[in-house]
Amino acid sequence: MSTMNRPAEIASAMPGGVPHDIDAERRVLGILIKYPARVDVVVDKLKEGHFYSPINREIYRAVLDLYHEDGHISYTQIYNRLRKEKRIPAPDQALIELTECFVSKNELEPSLVLIHEKYAKRRILEAVEAIEQMIHQESEDSVEAYQAKAQELIFRATSLEDVASGDVKNLADILSRCYTNLVERREGKVLYGLSVRYPAIDALTTGFKRKDLIILAGRPSMGKTALALNFAVNVAKRQIPVLVFSLEMDDESIGDRLVIGEFFRFRNERGEAEISSQDYATGLNDDLKFSKANSVFSDLYKLPVKVVDKRGLTAAEIRAKARRVKAETPDLGLIVIDYLQLIQPSRSDTNKNWALIVGDLVRELRDLAGELDVPVILLSQLNRGVESRDDKRPRLSDLRDSGNIEEFADVVMFVYRDEYYYPDQVQQRGTEGQAEVIIAKQRKGQTGKAILQFIPQFTKFVDITWREES
Repeated sequence: MSTMNRPAEIASAMPGGVPHDIDAERRVLGILIKYPARVDVVVDKLKEGHFYSPINREIYRAVLDLYHEDGHISYTQIYNRLRKEKRIPAPDQALIELTECFVSKNELEPSLVLIHEKYAKRRILEAVEAIEQMIHQESEDSVEAYQAKAQELIFRATSLEDVASGDVKNLADILSRCYTNLVERREGKVLYGLSVRYPAIDALTTGFKRKDLIILAGRPSMGKTALALNFAVNVAKRQIPVLVFSLEMDDESIGDRLVIGEFFRFRNERGEAEISSQDYATGLNDDLKFSKANSVFSDLYKLPVKVVDKRGLTAAEIRAKARRVKAETPDLGLIVIDYLQLIQPSRSDTNKNWALIVGDLVRELRDLAGELDVPVILLSQLNRGVESRDDKRPRLSDLRDSGNIEEFADVVMFVYRDEYYYPDQVQQRGTEGQAEVIIAKQRKGQTGKAILQFIPQFTKFVDITWREES
């Protein structure tokens, strides 16, 4: 039998038994009963699952329930709740023992530290046990799959988020966090989502939300990669770490794109480039241009951007690498994946049709966004159906295997440039240089369209008002 499932009194008697500190648990409960106001300090730090003793866990659950119902607790209320629910034997005796073991309210913080320490060790042991069981059962198809699953288990066991308290959450807790966020937004302390510094897009999305999967789609040559990299740089310029997976371009190509994009700052009064991509490709023999290029490199060196440029990655490998970066960089703010159709299916998917495979990939990447608590931008190709229509603006139905992609995406954005299809008519249409970013789906906001200016020589999108601002 696993030691994880043995009664506390048996496990504690075993050499090297399950880590726990019953005395620390009792001290915390005793202090809360003696000083009910201290619940305000503890409620966000301690969950039911942190307690090893089933009796202590039930008493703390009663404390939390009463606190959320009335905003305060008392010895009598706790006793009446425990006696009514009959979840533990002799509640009067259990509460008396807690008050007798109470020492000083100054013991609260040290006891909390001990409880968290023992709980963290138990979670790691549980992860190790699950890994051992998985290997003995030969439940995976490859060593890579075992590694990815093991890494996921260890990541969850060592993450700061408490998953042991269960998935059932009180509405009062949820609303409390929502209200705190609202007040902080009102006071200008935080934004609702992650701004990408394109006012028209930020206005429509109110920023990209943590845990969201954002699909950025378009036909080839529309500028999907350029726009995604522009997002990444704008975010990183605020010292928010970004992770980019490039399954098509190598790392130096991405670096060159970022450099050329920053040359946009060097324009003359007519908006013409002082340093072109051709200048950059031929060595920048002009000393002044080379000096300006050096300033661009100096600025880009400071950006917290990490790049993975390995082709043929599976979704499991992407998740494993992203977890590693998140562990090393806890404040990771954005992940970009370029692009969906280049992700390699796992070996177990060989007998599935492509639509199901794509659905599994998108679902896994949405799970990754939730697990790492960051927005994930996933680039995607569109099918060729758009080419046969008079109006070639993308629609949700143009997504390859759109049912699966659309179902799991929180936001679907399309990039469309009239100039690509009608180069001889854009002046007449008034769309020369314009790019439309179409928000076709958004779970937490409105749909709509943002108009940007596309500058092809810099592979850069800018706000439509850039001429007036420059």
